Amino acid sequence: MNLLEVNHLTIEFLSDGCWYPTVTDVSFHLKEGELLALVGESGCGKSVSCMALCRLLPEPPARISEGEILLRKREGGICDILKLSPGELRKIRGGEIAYVFQEPSMSLNPVFRVGSQIAEAVELHCPDVEDPRREAVELLRQVGIPDPESRAKQYPHELSGGMQQRVMIAMALASRPSILVADEPTTALDVTIQAQILDLLDNLRRTRKMSVILVTHNLGIVSELADRVAVMYAGRMMETAPVRELLDHPCHPYTKALIAAVPVLGGEHRRLSTIPGAVPPPSEFTEGCRFADRCALLKNLDREKQRLCREKKPEMTEMLPGHYCACPYGRRGDVRT
Repeated sequence: MNLLEVNHLTIEFLSDGCWYPTVTDVSFHLKEGELLALVGESGCGKSVSCMALCRLLPEPPARISEGEILLRKREGGICDILKLSPGELRKIRGGEIAYVFQEPSMSLNPVFRVGSQIAEAVELHCPDVEDPRREAVELLRQVGIPDPESRAKQYPHELSGGMQQRVMIAMALASRPSILVADEPTTALDVTIQAQILDLLDNLRRTRKMSVILVTHNLGIVSELADRVAVMYAGRMMETAPVRELLDHPCHPYTKALIAAVPVLGGEHRRLSTIPGAVPPPSEFTEGCRFADRCALLKNLDREKQRLCREKKPEMTEMLPGHYCACPYGRRGDVRT
């Protein structure tokens, strides 16, 4: 059963008096207890899509011009987040959907002790808890912080980056959310700490039976943790499938190019594959396939098909049950050949 459904979401930003679509007609869903990875280059609309789930984007300069975001609430019933009042939204933010952002040092308040910040989240969303400060210490213990009683009395600047990120996770868990959005949670952390944070998120997901949306560009992380993958490019959904199906048999030329660019340890020594060009800015988005100018497959098509690629919007087509691709000429590949 789907816990969250995003249908035909379009998000625009105002610049120089014009509205430009940053995310266009994006649809995806999240099942109970599932980890969905949103993958793509920087500037593809992953973070913007996730921030729209709780309407965290300031309006203006942003606006959600089309679509619906359906959430199955814990107390029962389904609501469209885009139609909620400000009071109803406050219950969803943190209560039903919690966030862990890229830079914990920017999210934590530097003038309050970390225990107090977590306790505030407990008081706001869990009024049944008798001692919020004791609960904050217990949450710090659950996220693997040693000597949590002492750490709770420290300020954010007294903690390392990895510790700060664990505090952010503890704060997100304070409200007992059903969905956790982790937006590049290991950015700027060293490799060892990255692995620890990702293992922590995976363990918490399983023990708390949470659903997780993980925003990342690291396909290595995806292969280890995700249940399903959704690939975005230039504000559109390119492909979505179960993780092993997508990584072993990608269909879209963009997905294939991303996988080909991943370095392989112990493999044949060769020059790393790259994708020429860059993601176009929203002011240059076209109605046709936005990957056309960088697509290796396009060069092998006849002129009429090339014209259709550039002018006609590609629709998501089901290649296999649960495997969708937005390329009329995409075929299931095999990365092992």
